[in-house]
Amino acid sequence: MVKIRLTRTGKTHSACYRIVVADQRSPRDGRFIEEIGFYNPNSKELKVNEEAAKKWLANGAQPSDTTKALLKKAGVIA
Repeated sequence: MVKIRLTRTGKTHSACYRIVVADQRSPRDGRFIEEIGFYNPNSKELKVNEEAAKKWLANGAQPSDTTKALLKKAGVIA
């Protein structure tokens, strides 16, 4: 199953996250299919490629709970 989820980047105590499309079996920070955005919780900066996100959702990719909330905030999911 294909999931839309977060991968952690950044230094210790100052995390940033990439929003990626990955196979469910791959590790959190491991191999992914496509990067569709990023989220910085420190500055509350959120950027999502809406076309790519909608394409993957239409193809059956399941977002994680946190990613679903971020996609709603970005206006990708109604």
